[in-house]
Amino acid sequence: MDNNFILLVIAFYFALLMLIAYFTGKKNSGNETFFRANKQAPWYVVAIAMVGTSISGVTFISVPGWVRQTDMTYLQMALGFFAGYCVIAYVLLPLYYRLNLTTIYGFLDQRYGKHAYKTGAWFFLLSKIVGAAARLYLVAFILQKLVFESLGIPFSLTVAGIIGIIWLYSNKSGIKTIIWTDSLQTILFVTALILILVRIAQGLDFDLFGMVSAITESSHARIFVFDDWTSRQHFVKQFFSGMFITIVMTGLDQDMMQKNLSIRNLKDARKNVISYGFAFLPINLLFLSLGVLLLIFASSKGISLPEISDNILPYIVSEELGGVTLAIFIIGVVAAAFSSADSALTALTTSFCVDILGMESKDKEEQAQQNIKTRKRVHIGMSVVFMTVILLIEAIGSDSIIDAIYRLASYTYGPLLGLYACGLYTRLKPTDRYIPYIAVAAPLLCFALENILLQMNYKMGYELLLINGAITAFGLWLLSLSSKSKSQATI
Repeated sequence: MDNNFILLVIAFYFALLMLIAYFTGKKNSGNETFFRANKQAPWYVVAIAMVGTSISGVTFISVPGWVRQTDMTYLQMALGFFAGYCVIAYVLLPLYYRLNLTTIYGFLDQRYGKHAYKTGAWFFLLSKIVGAAARLYLVAFILQKLVFESLGIPFSLTVAGIIGIIWLYSNKSGIKTIIWTDSLQTILFVTALILILVRIAQGLDFDLFGMVSAITESSHARIFVFDDWTSRQHFVKQFFSGMFITIVMTGLDQDMMQKNLSIRNLKDARKNVISYGFAFLPINLLFLSLGVLLLIFASSKGISLPEISDNILPYIVSEELGGVTLAIFIIGVVAAAFSSADSALTALTTSFCVDILGMESKDKEEQAQQNIKTRKRVHIGMSVVFMTVILLIEAIGSDSIIDAIYRLASYTYGPLLGLYACGLYTRLKPTDRYIPYIAVAAPLLCFALENILLQMNYKMGYELLLINGAITAFGLWLLSLSSKSKSQATI
């Protein structure tokens, strides 16, 4: 298909996003709108948007490719995801709504103090910048190879263009705009996924029953692993890792919770979390089924697949399925990528403004205009940082981006898990000024432990997150003992 046609489709898509931004930002573009959408967002629209935010362009590309290495065992994690969403709905959301938070790290301030509060915010900023950049990098790379490279456009300019467009439609009204654009993008990428599945099934001469039969009879149809405890795909590891990854990467993540906090009340917010949490099972099943069909298709056609798993779907779509399918694929990937990246950029701006700069959600009249200007500067700054990190990732590279993101989360979200678990379920009173040292020490100890166990032929999976959180909790307990001892000595 002519690249000009693909560019025209993408341009029309971007124009649609800008139109949504215009209407959502027409009445109000203050910080309360940017941060919390004036707490007037409909829960069912947020639920659709959250699916798009959670399932990024990386999921679209990496999960089908992952099937070659791990079969359909990723579904074990998806089961854990739903359990994690239940914890968020019935444990964390009531806390956030009771405290009426703009950013969720305000809880750490009230529970421990300013040092813990700033530590939680900085860990989020680090985690989200790298994680969101990794997600967007893969999509930018695919677009570069399929479209822009042949036009002589350098990768850096492709990245700058993508981030510039996201900045344009999210700059004015922030989360209020993102809720609606992400809802549209969720619908588009799910539609694209289904159409690609249908196209591959047609290429194999499968009807619906033939497709289901081929998938279930494939050697890659394995979902559950119970027999090898050392495997990273063991059910217990996958399920509980999925559960706790959801708790930390959604429930303790300002990006994911910002949409939830834009809903007017707890009851509706809970409906939203349960609804989109349940939607993860069938959607991930479709992605895994696509992965199995890709391998069947390649085998039946004698296609030599790329060594890098993330390249399997783009390669088959671009080389074997024709121009129409390629156009559908590009729209699906762009929609999935933008629904994740725009939300991340908005959350990073919100967290930096509120948690680091101390900006109020509802500005005082004399500070309102100055705070809006500051927020816009921060939004630009975060966009530049985003671009820089993506270019660094491009220089480093990775075989499976989604695996790299989850492993990064095990290190950076572990301290948050420990802080929140102790804050919610214990009466520990650690000395606030020493908490940052514990939060930094825990991931370093985990890194050392992982390498020691690797030499003993044990490969750590995402259970690393739980160990990281446990080390953080242990450190808080030691700080509490020290604080208590000093208090008694003073008496």
